[in-house]
Amino acid sequence: MTDHRQSYRRIAVLDIGKTNAKVVVLDAYSGAEIAAVKTTNTVLKTGPYPHYDIERLWDFVIGALKGFAQAPGFDAISITTHGASAVLLAADGGLTLPVLDYEHVYPDAVQQAYERLRPPFSETFSPKLSGGLNVGAQIHYQKSQFPDDFARVRAILTYPQYWAFRLTGVAANEVTSLGCHTDFWNPTTGAYSSLVDTLGIRPLMASIRSAFDALGPILPRIATEIGVDAPVPVYCGIHDSNASLLPHLVENEIPFAVVSTGTWVISFAVGGDLEHLDPTRDALANVDAYGRAVPSSRFMGGREFEILAGEIGQADPNAIEASLETVIGKSIMLLPNVVEGSGPFPGKKMRWIGDVPASPAERLPAASL
Repeated sequence: MTDHRQSYRRIAVLDIGKTNAKVVVLDAYSGAEIAAVKTTNTVLKTGPYPHYDIERLWDFVIGALKGFAQAPGFDAISITTHGASAVLLAADGGLTLPVLDYEHVYPDAVQQAYERLRPPFSETFSPKLSGGLNVGAQIHYQKSQFPDDFARVRAILTYPQYWAFRLTGVAANEVTSLGCHTDFWNPTTGAYSSLVDTLGIRPLMASIRSAFDALGPILPRIATEIGVDAPVPVYCGIHDSNASLLPHLVENEIPFAVVSTGTWVISFAVGGDLEHLDPTRDALANVDAYGRAVPSSRFMGGREFEILAGEIGQADPNAIEASLETVIGKSIMLLPNVVEGSGPFPGKKMRWIGDVPASPAERLPAASL
């Protein structure tokens, strides 16, 4: 990996998560966060299906970059987003269809039709997941249910690279997002799976670029809008969990493990083998920024705690601390799943064991432990 720390002083990072979106400015030498702004990532329920509010996110990004161009300043842009999303572009660069929320569940007939098309786990190491968590299922749904709109598609982009395209005009795809349980990638060959030909979309897939590539400078009109004079390079972008993994790949020798937290909690077994992965337990192969397969497992831990905390409500911090001994002593635990259909026990429903905690002061630490 090229070390750009000598050429860049401050890097603006677009971080589009499933729950929240942020723009931060990092010190290129230390990695320290200098400035940050955040907003919620809204899902719109209007239109043909639930979809992300792309233009609201774009306005947020431009506003943040405009502010940060004044202070503290930045001289490069990097991008990271959640996985399981793809963007369908028309000839003019606009969207042919809204960017689908991956939690949307399709009609049974659509799901069954896709199941007959998707490659086996032995080819993609991508398990069958709910809704649109397999991007192949999204594309199949959009192509089969909205054929007139899909006929206008001229390029398919993975999600981080869409934001790079908005900033530079350069269309690309990248392996960390292609290798994130899309069904589109064969991690053992480092190439597209058979599904891109089955769906007839190979000609639409944008060129694959490295996460370490600068796709180009900010478009002149955007540079003028945000108020930067010198050319600002925009890097290709990377899947967010792989962004968390990357520093460890640089600094550590294999084998080692990394746990990435957020809406999803993802465990990476760097240097492990793929043969023992169980697709029925949300085990899969991710692909790192160097194109190497990484055995992984995951569950929706951040979303689960968000749901639990909302149901439990507020509690006094002192009362929470005081209840810890009781919670541990009585072996009070919450078993999976709050969010059904993911994780190592996808068919289970949540239940408490031990004495059922009555107060928020007991429930919050029990949920945390």
